[in-house]
Amino acid sequence: MNKEKSCGAVIYRYKDNKIYFLLSKMGFGHISLSKGHVEKGETELETAKREILEETSLEPEFDTNFRYKITYSPAKNVIKDVIFFVAEQKEDKTPIDLHDDEVVGFLWLEYESAYKTLSHDSDKEVLENANKYIKGKENGKF
Repeated sequence: MNKEKSCGAVIYRYKDNKIYFLLSKMGFGHISLSKGHVEKGETELETAKREILEETSLEPEFDTNFRYKITYSPAKNVIKDVIFFVAEQKEDKTPIDLHDDEVVGFLWLEYESAYKTLSHDSDKEVLENANKYIKGKENGKF
């Protein structure tokens, strides 16, 4: 069994007193959260920051107190761990893919719409937990 590891973030921003989450429209046709493969010698946080910059051109503020791991099999004989942080985008900037055109578009959506729009249940699980964490921070629980 081959092991793979990727890292990314649930990117969010506040606008008009509402929270919006950034979703990536992928060239393969699915909609997901931003993430990518760990390169040799990188920490999880370094990978997440690099991948977010490459795929979105954004440099949000990361909160490493939220760390959520999902595991799935993207192909036969492959097990993949993906580590997600939350990251707040404070600057009003339009995301663009600076790297390889893997991402073909972006959506800023409120939680309910973002949840319904994500293609994979594992991403929905991550978004749900990130949303709870962000709401908990707002209410002084974290």
